[in-house]
Amino acid sequence: MQRRNFLRLSATSAMAVAVAPSLITQKLYAEDGSLFQTFEKVQLKDAQGNPMKAAALAQEENYIFFYPYAGTPALAVNLATPTQKEVKLKAEDGTEYVYKGGVGAKGTIVAYSAICPHQLTYPQASMSMFQYVGEKGKTLAYDKGGVFVCTSHLSAFEPKQGGKVVGGPASQGLASIVLEIDAEDTLWAVGVLGPVKFQDFFDAFKKELKEVYGRNGAKELVKTETKVQPLKNFTAEIIQS
Repeated sequence: MQRRNFLRLSATSAMAVAVAPSLITQKLYAEDGSLFQTFEKVQLKDAQGNPMKAAALAQEENYIFFYPYAGTPALAVNLATPTQKEVKLKAEDGTEYVYKGGVGAKGTIVAYSAICPHQLTYPQASMSMFQYVGEKGKTLAYDKGGVFVCTSHLSAFEPKQGGKVVGGPASQGLASIVLEIDAEDTLWAVGVLGPVKFQDFFDAFKKELKEVYGRNGAKELVKTETKVQPLKNFTAEIIQS
């Protein structure tokens, strides 16, 4: 398996240890500033229930899936160009962490939490005001395409730099969903890197989430598998700006 996004832990003896994300079982704030949280190891599957192949991801298409909880959306994109590697980032509280880069043969496959850290805008079945805009696309949120955009308040995030905020009122970047690709070229989600807004999200949209998932259903951890589909198939309207 590819394990591109790993966490370095610095022991009190100053020895560094590399740990595969699917082997870590708790939230860790390492001495080197890394921030990582593991969840269930989940296989991404297409609408027909078949394992999602990395090679099957169309370039620059928005793919939505739910992870690590049943109600928390994420977007996966096969970018047109590779991401940067070893990108140093900082959370709103000053915590530093390192994004290792995209996965896949060309290092172009990324996934991020689709909850905007500004005011928690997220894709819904009725409409989506959060999406990736292709490199040749245009957006009022940034001076060029190739970014994730929240059209609610025009925040922009750079997927090739670990979800770094590059425009708008958001004060921190997107949390990335850590992906692995196995020997059969199938995709797995294994954890989350960076600051998360999950509890804030659950609190803010308690009523809406209850209508969709039932009482506390949105907070259930996704286990074993999660459905992946193009965002345009999931939502009735994608709001672009």
